[in-house]
Amino acid sequence: MRIRDLREDNNLTQEAVAKYLHVKQNTYSQYENEQRQLPIPCLIALAKLYKTSTDYILGLTDNKDPIV
Repeated sequence: MRIRDLREDNNLTQEAVAKYLHVKQNTYSQYENEQRQLPIPCLIALAKLYKTSTDYILGLTDNKDPIV
């Protein structure tokens, strides 16, 4: 997954993204480190936050642009 790179590219902290997702910072850290599976609602929220597709976040495509 690319959520760490996206977060860093947008100059956000884990704490800020965790707050956006309504989860604890530790939980979000586990998502980034792939120690915990990212729930679909969080995946969708991150795609909206970063204005990209869920496929890009999951590494299924290298195209950052969301499908419209």
